[in-house]
Amino acid sequence: MTLQLHDLDLRGFASDNYAGVHPEILDAIAAANNGHQIAYGEDLYTARVNEVFAEHFGEQAQTFPVFNGTGANVVGLQSMLPRWGAVVCTSTAHIHTDEAGAPERVAGIKLLTVDAPDGKLTPELIDREAWGWGDEHRPQPLVVSITQTTELGTAYTVDEVRAIADHIHPLGMKLHMDGARISNAAATLGVPLRAFTTDAGVDVLSFGGTKNGMLYGEAIVVLNPAASEGLHYLRKMNMQLSSKMRFVSAQLIALLEDDLYLRSARHANAMAMRLRSALERGIADGSIRGVGFSQDTRANGVFATLPAGVADRLRQHFRFYDWDASRNEVRWMCSFDTTEQDIDDFVAALTRELDAV
Repeated sequence: MTLQLHDLDLRGFASDNYAGVHPEILDAIAAANNGHQIAYGEDLYTARVNEVFAEHFGEQAQTFPVFNGTGANVVGLQSMLPRWGAVVCTSTAHIHTDEAGAPERVAGIKLLTVDAPDGKLTPELIDREAWGWGDEHRPQPLVVSITQTTELGTAYTVDEVRAIADHIHPLGMKLHMDGARISNAAATLGVPLRAFTTDAGVDVLSFGGTKNGMLYGEAIVVLNPAASEGLHYLRKMNMQLSSKMRFVSAQLIALLEDDLYLRSARHANAMAMRLRSALERGIADGSIRGVGFSQDTRANGVFATLPAGVADRLRQHFRFYDWDASRNEVRWMCSFDTTEQDIDDFVAALTRELDAV
């Protein structure tokens, strides 16, 4: 019996996590399901996923599939640091605001946060917390973590990532990238994945798949083997070792082998640009009033401000989140399965609510 509890016509812009699984990913899971394979990563699919990631990130890359993004970040950072180490990140970083304190509570890692209005660190911002080495009273800043694309929908250019790496490596610091939406970054930058990771000096990467059409699963990718140790043990200790790892690996293969990651991300980005462009046209011709934009739209998210009360009324038709309720700022996310009709319907509903103000 097929059990279906939800309305298939229900659409939303709250998160790319709301979307289902890409059909090509479902096919990959089904193909991996027949017969027996050795558990805990000794299967043919996990062997192949290492080869596929090496093709994208370089032959030195070591890939460790995990269950989720929080696990990838926590375990990846833990492998980069001694017990006394600290991580410099933005005050909006996912590891600081949305992981329930997991880096600090589970891994024992102190986070040193810096305000960044566009969500992006710079060498100058990093220097606000990158100090005090040798001071036994201060957590030692030994890793910088950046997010690509950022929590504010912006993207680091290749040169910006390289500038950070070139600044911190001589200080004895390592560079971690939270790549929950790394595919969207590749799509907006128009360069290969390794161009803004391996070649730009990133040491360890959390590679995201769930927000780009996978059922579940991410990967820790060690780009600089000298910057990480103990991952074989840490992954198990932190409850991120999948017994039936072939199903995570099969999804990652499907995502990367035929550039599905890029096709899906390009579509999601294009839908976000369609949304922003429609609103900008309405603002220009006067049909949309009271809407402003709080960040550039570089990937699959649109950050906007609305007149008071409009967001709550609009949410009766489309689910989305407040970003900063104190200034009526909202976030609208598009995904691999967002359609042009979804965008048009959303803009029409927003216009009606604005007209009622």
